[in-house]
Amino acid sequence: MKKKTSSRSGGASSCLCHDAGPVLTELLRRLAPPEEARRHFETARVEFLKGLRAVIDDRIARRSKSKVRGQPIRVE
Repeated sequence: MKKKTSSRSGGASSCLCHDAGPVLTELLRRLAPPEEARRHFETARVEFLKGLRAVIDDRIARRSKSKVRGQPIRVE
């Protein structure tokens, strides 16, 4: 029995993407934002995470406070 082999230069491709990888890579490269915008988005992402951390820290601090039970009564 002969085994079927495929080559990039001819014949049918056995890859499910039909050798679309380089085309998709170029498409994604063209759709990517410019470097300046990418840096801005990265900074914004970090600032968002810092804000989320501040909210979580505040919630932890409120939950960690000891609850006062009862109220003081002044006795004469």
